[in-house]
Amino acid sequence: MTEEPDFETGDHHIAELHIDDASLPVTSVEMQHERRVAIFDLIEDNQFKPLESSSGPYMVHLALDESRRLHFDVNTTLGVPRAQFSVSMVPFRRIVKDYFLICESYHNAIRTATSAQIEAIDMGRRGLHNEGSRLLTDSLRNQAEISFNTSRRLFTLICSLHRRPS
Repeated sequence: MTEEPDFETGDHHIAELHIDDASLPVTSVEMQHERRVAIFDLIEDNQFKPLESSSGPYMVHLALDESRRLHFDVNTTLGVPRAQFSVSMVPFRRIVKDYFLICESYHNAIRTATSAQIEAIDMGRRGLHNEGSRLLTDSLRNQAEISFNTSRRLFTLICSLHRRPS
């Protein structure tokens, strides 16, 4: 397991997060709620520090271009620019696809499966979520330090940006 980054001060965190409207897919009410919860959870508890930044807290603007790159525009909450970087979403395609499939299996299993079967599916879901989180942490290693819990919350948000109504 990788070691958590050491955040010297308590101000290295995301205080505000905005998503470019053009990046948002057409969604159902449930998916809009899922996205709001992901953002709320991220803001509530995160550790995030662009490598060259001396202080935060941060206002982060995310934009997804044609599902290929996730762009981060990072400023302090006072509007001082801190960083701009992007991450390729191509390596995430398989994990996101598998994650959606296992989530669908989980929701279907709730109706008919035994508790042991549901637990096994949920363990697989958590494993994929952790895999996506580690990939995100690794993808950001040259741009920002993030805690594992922050990476998990960002991965949830990435999934919500790729989700299309069924």
